[in-house]
Amino acid sequence: MGVRVVERTPGQIVLSAPLGPNRNHLGTAFGGSLNAVATLTGYTAVWLALDDSSAHVVIRDSNITFRRPVEGEIRAVCLLPEPAALDAFRTDFTRKGKARLALQVSIDQAGQRAVDFTGTFVAVK
Repeated sequence: MGVRVVERTPGQIVLSAPLGPNRNHLGTAFGGSLNAVATLTGYTAVWLALDDSSAHVVIRDSNITFRRPVEGEIRAVCLLPEPAALDAFRTDFTRKGKARLALQVSIDQAGQRAVDFTGTFVAVK
């Protein structure tokens, strides 16, 4: 798939993948690839926010809406929750050995929203 992390700031995580290996028969990004990149972006955000190599991160549930075709590089953006929500997530993980975090990921095409993804990720010791 060629997925790579292109940006990591305190407020967001951005992953990208080239269109070539993720192209469908219409020459646009394959829906399964869009879903996979969005899921990986959320997963990466949880993994980095938790910063605990003993954690197992899984996706509990997700929803995806395809609004328009993606005709170029897949660029998935996950805006991180407010610091208080991240602190509560980390605290739950430390105290209970398990915590969940709901995240939103978006993929734009030519300045317009192409994909909306929401997912709940669970971290378990």
